[in-house]
Amino acid sequence: MSKKRREIPVFDHPIIETHCHLDYLKDRPLEDTLEQSRQVNIEKVITIAVSPDNLAAVRELSQAKDWVYGTQGIHPHEAETYTDQVEGEIRTHAQDEKIVAVGEIGLDYFYDKADRATQREVFRRQLQIACDSDRPVVIHSREADEETIDILKEFEQSLKRRGVIHSFTSGPGLAQYALDQGWNLGFNGITTFNKAENVRDIVRMTPISQILLETDAPFLTPVPYRGKENAPFYLPFVAEKIAEVKDLPLEEVIVQTYHNSLRTFFPER
Repeated sequence: MSKKRREIPVFDHPIIETHCHLDYLKDRPLEDTLEQSRQVNIEKVITIAVSPDNLAAVRELSQAKDWVYGTQGIHPHEAETYTDQVEGEIRTHAQDEKIVAVGEIGLDYFYDKADRATQREVFRRQLQIACDSDRPVVIHSREADEETIDILKEFEQSLKRRGVIHSFTSGPGLAQYALDQGWNLGFNGITTFNKAENVRDIVRMTPISQILLETDAPFLTPVPYRGKENAPFYLPFVAEKIAEVKDLPLEEVIVQTYHNSLRTFFPER
């Protein structure tokens, strides 16, 4: 018989889920997931687009509640599906009221599901959309640190809003470059995994003023709920781990990351 898992903590101060995939959740009805997230004081949820097939789905989900928002972009795994028509759709909707960023875009040389040259081209084209639409960017980078830096350098002057390198698992070189350039780093349940000391090392070097909290649900469920489908309502466990790793008061982490999220995605608030 498995030991009882600790209940999800509820904080007095609200928190913001900056990266999840609501359309990928299968274990419970969406309404239940959102209600349970609200019960643990999650104030806003950002659901992320990844492919031509779910651009419209994300826009529809962003209308589900006044506190659910979305992005528009094509993940590097899907780079070979990127066309002028897809780009037109992203451009058309990048400035919609409930769309807060261009993403999830970037490079993934770990799985290599798309040609690397195509990945780089599609990354550049979508960074240009962010420049043109004055939107921040949600970046995916895996085993592609140097190429990510090289491409971001091309946009240092034109990309005003920056954004986040999400689910950060890269090395200190990319981390330091991004931090120096005013990017945030996004951390999720990986920070709670036993073998993720490399990620916790990056948490330690990242100023709390540049950390965003995320789940990447339905993936990367934090301890103590590993094995279950991840969901935004597990986000409090990520906040706790960040506070522990950085040796900061939990309240400081919650308040600061909340304001980091507002600054990045909701500057008008």
